[in-house]
Amino acid sequence: MSLLVEFLQKLLKKLNKYKMKIVQITLAIIISAMIMSCNQNKEKVENTTQELTTIFPKGEKGSNDLFTGNAYPTALVEADSIYNTLVGNVYFEPGARSNWHSHPAGQILIITDGIGYHQIEGKPIEIIKKGDVVKCPPNVKHWHGASADVGLQQLYVIPNIDKGIVKWNEAVTDEQYSINNSNQ
Repeated sequence: MSLLVEFLQKLLKKLNKYKMKIVQITLAIIISAMIMSCNQNKEKVENTTQELTTIFPKGEKGSNDLFTGNAYPTALVEADSIYNTLVGNVYFEPGARSNWHSHPAGQILIITDGIGYHQIEGKPIEIIKKGDVVKCPPNVKHWHGASADVGLQQLYVIPNIDKGIVKWNEAVTDEQYSINNSNQ
């Protein structure tokens, strides 16, 4: 009997040594995976500033009467009486922006990629970036577009279109845009 107990004690010691090694190996694998994951995320962030990830079709170039620079609006949900909402996507190349404009029922912007600016008349410019949601109040003059160096992609939602869709105004001048950029 004592031989059996002695054998089992030796076996347990060996198993404990193996358990420790297994725990050490497991921890090493987990730490390595975390380090690799952090490095991959860093690379992804760096790459997003160079080229935007498109979710929706780019669309046709917007009118020079409504946009400064190259902006590509695309309707995703056309205006109709059932949903009473207009939804679309705009891709702004670096430096591109909308004219000043307002919406009778307001507008919601959902930034899907890039970095840009939004400004309500009389207020300071706001930096907007991927993941931001911006609410433009009803009948308030504003503009939005890409930063000078990085493009911007946004979804726009215009609710209650029975009140109207948009009233376009004058272009945001290069001076207004550069003054706004220098304040950042």
